[in-house]
Amino acid sequence: MLRIAMLSYHTCPLATLGGKDTGGMNVYVRDLTCELGRMGIHVDVFTRSQDEHVPHVIHELGYGNRVVHVPAGPESPASKSEMANYIPEFVEGVKQFAVEKGIVYDAIHSHYWMSGLAASALSDAWGGTPIVHMFHTLGEMKNRVARSEDERAGGDRLVGERQVLGRADRIVAATIAEVTQLRFLYKADHRKLVVIPPGVDTCHFYPIPADEAKQYIGLKPENRMVLFVGRIEPLKGVDTLIHAMSSLDDKGYHRPVHLAIIGGEPNATPENMSDEMARLQKLCDDLCVGGTVVFLGKRGQDTLPYYYSAAEVLVMPSLYESFGMVALEAMACGTPVIASEVGGLGYLVQDGLTGYTIPDSDPGALCDKLSLLLSDSHLRSTLGLRAAEYALNYSWERIAKQIVEVYEELAGTKVNITGAKP
Repeated sequence: MLRIAMLSYHTCPLATLGGKDTGGMNVYVRDLTCELGRMGIHVDVFTRSQDEHVPHVIHELGYGNRVVHVPAGPESPASKSEMANYIPEFVEGVKQFAVEKGIVYDAIHSHYWMSGLAASALSDAWGGTPIVHMFHTLGEMKNRVARSEDERAGGDRLVGERQVLGRADRIVAATIAEVTQLRFLYKADHRKLVVIPPGVDTCHFYPIPADEAKQYIGLKPENRMVLFVGRIEPLKGVDTLIHAMSSLDDKGYHRPVHLAIIGGEPNATPENMSDEMARLQKLCDDLCVGGTVVFLGKRGQDTLPYYYSAAEVLVMPSLYESFGMVALEAMACGTPVIASEVGGLGYLVQDGLTGYTIPDSDPGALCDKLSLLLSDSHLRSTLGLRAAEYALNYSWERIAKQIVEVYEELAGTKVNITGAKP
């Protein structure tokens, strides 16, 4: 049996989605771990403990696989800049857990640059355990779309990412676009790079009849909804979507439709509300669309298939996405997607076949596609059917097998799908 130490240092895969540091990476780690368990592979997911009242070891991923909350610094939320200081303590906690459990890991799979630094220290301590790393997002790409100094990645991150690139044995990139970014911006060794896209749980995300989905989330059959799901931060481009919604009347679309925004904490007190959430709510007031745009806050993964299936269209107006797992989830539910043609979205969403791609930061182009889809039920149905069919190519059963091949290559072993060595 292969044994994998999965590192998700800065965010727990069990956390509710839509928060500041919770999104596609959380889903990726959780769902990959579950699929690896089905294949007979043992995984311990190590994350920094952020709540002293949460048990340090939780069995919620099935098949004996564990989420281990490692105390490192105060057991409370902290900024990423603070978290970087606690990486050595985190490493010691992981080492202690392995000793106490008498377990030797065949490979380390780290996620995001801070986990990559922890993986390097663990590999050194364990005599060279191979490292598979995924960045999920890149600091250099974030800086290219940053609108203010506050949105830019710090120097520590840029240095750390290059250190991880030098130390890791394999870098898993989500798309060819990410490979190009790594080679061009970071001068990454092409021999270390392998393209394996994220997967989607097609047993959880599948088309639900629209009337049933709407009833579940409290909509009437005649209600029409455009949907956004994601973190509330500037690079997600939600302001572009709000501007587009405000212009629908000008495009000749006059039927009632509202925009549902899942993510963030819209009801936080003014002093606790994020700057971006406050800015977006003010934008709605300024554009007089406060009655059309509904900020729903965080939602659990168990309810998302209903929202996707109830929506006429999902919109991802991002300025940067390494892949775009939300788009893949919506497609699996048979919902067409309109997305910015950036990063992985340009590869995932097939323009005119499963949805539409548009230039980022272009509310006019987005409004045109929204009006087209909202006005044509046959077109929506056709694109949605193709999207659901296309998403089957990204089932975790297929994707996890590719990840396991990387583990096997580095660990010098081979397992079959039941976990027994041949």
